[in-house]
Amino acid sequence: MDIVHVKGKNKGDIMLYAISTCGWCKKTKSLLNTLGVEYRYINVDLLEKSEKAKIEEQVKQWNPNRNYPTLIINNKICVIGYKEEEIKEALKQ
Repeated sequence: MDIVHVKGKNKGDIMLYAISTCGWCKKTKSLLNTLGVEYRYINVDLLEKSEKAKIEEQVKQWNPNRNYPTLIINNKICVIGYKEEEIKEALKQ
């Protein structure tokens, strides 16, 4: 499974579920990079069928509609979609 690790300031466990061609997903990655935080991401659409089903079940626990981007912070906060202020606020905690 291709989980990409991006180095930066440790703000806890940050996982981004994304689609490789999604403009909002790209904006979310760009925001995280600009903020300089460490995070991991996975492009769900590029996974093999069996891996994709497993990851989509994980996403479904946080986001029943499974839309992207889905950002999980410290297994406590879920931000669905590109919401710059909400992401910044969540990373302050």
